Amino acid sequence: MGESYIKGKYILAVDDEEDILETIEDILDEVRLDKARDYESASQKIKKNRYDLVILDIMGVRGLDLLEEATERNIPAVMLTAHAVSPETLMESVRKGAISYLPKEKLAELDELLNALLGAHERGEPPWKLLFEKLGEYFDERFGSDWKEKDKTFWSDFSRTYQVGKGIRTRLMQDERIRSMGV
Repeated sequence: MGESYIKGKYILAVDDEEDILETIEDILDEVRLDKARDYESASQKIKKNRYDLVILDIMGVRGLDLLEEATERNIPAVMLTAHAVSPETLMESVRKGAISYLPKEKLAELDELLNALLGAHERGEPPWKLLFEKLGEYFDERFGSDWKEKDKTFWSDFSRTYQVGKGIRTRLMQDERIRSMGV
């Protein structure tokens, strides 16, 4: 795997399914993992702790609401979903500041994907571009090869502004050092 960007990270995983949390714990054996099974306990943990990353299920735990809370605290978030895999939830995740969106079908590759995404994020490279390079074929198979056509303007703008997309700007504006520079 090369350099480990996840080793020793403090990560919160939120999912209402215990078996998914156990699988995440088994796969991410190099991290310090905190877990939550519902919105309320996850929200409390996000407010109380300083995580390096949160992994949020969309359904069952109000993951998109938790994404907003994590973004407000400048905590990178990865959306992980099975039932909500759709172009709409993918776009909503982008808009609300997630650094990535992973289908649970790819859970076995979680450590590899997170390592690559966190590496890109730490180097200031666009994690979304990396995600589409790694999982673009999956999305095309799942949604149909022309899935971006329905929201062509969104994806066209998104492609041009991978690195300074609205979600990233939103996250940056939560950083006091950036705000104090008058950006």
